[in-house]
Amino acid sequence: MIRNVIFDLDGTLLDTREGVIESAKYAAKEMGYSSLPHETMLTFVGPPIQNSFMKHYGCDEETAQKAANIFRDYYKNKALLLAEPYEGIYDLCKILKEKGVKMSVATYKREDYAQTLLRHFGFDKFCNPMHGADNNNILKKEDIVRMCQDEMGASGDSCVLIGDTDNDAKGAIKAHTKFIAVTYGFGFKNEKDVIDYPHIGIAHKPIEIKDIILGK
Repeated sequence: MIRNVIFDLDGTLLDTREGVIESAKYAAKEMGYSSLPHETMLTFVGPPIQNSFMKHYGCDEETAQKAANIFRDYYKNKALLLAEPYEGIYDLCKILKEKGVKMSVATYKREDYAQTLLRHFGFDKFCNPMHGADNNNILKKEDIVRMCQDEMGASGDSCVLIGDTDNDAKGAIKAHTKFIAVTYGFGFKNEKDVIDYPHIGIAHKPIEIKDIILGK
């Protein structure tokens, strides 16, 4: 049984695609960029928004930061709460809490936005601490994971990060902690997507995480 769990947010706890995509489209339009296919826009959900703009529009870091600022202003004021908890995620959290498992959140979403979103949907009843990214994308996933570990009093060996993307998997490696991949989010779609990353389990829906954590 694993005693310390760190959840990713986008694509793991919440389906946030509507708000993120709407905000990314707005920022792209404001920057004078052309529209992208929906499947491409889905890849904007989860990673640092600056990275997505540099990857898909070929802009430099300074321009990407301008786009990120536009994105975040719109997201905060108009689209932050356009999200849905994944089916079964509350049941999972309740079971883990009853078993004495500590839970926290480490996300690339800016921390103040993440905390507002998590409190709105009631995840603060289960998860403490809840940490996110800084405005300028200085903190990396492993840094945010380590912040959670430190506040939970958990070593990497006693902890697991749960996430849906290769960013999460790489963050787990760099933070020297275990990893559980989920395929119901925006990144990994099947076992083949996860094969190159060390992991202790794969969940196709939230409730399947329970047996991996509890060792059943």
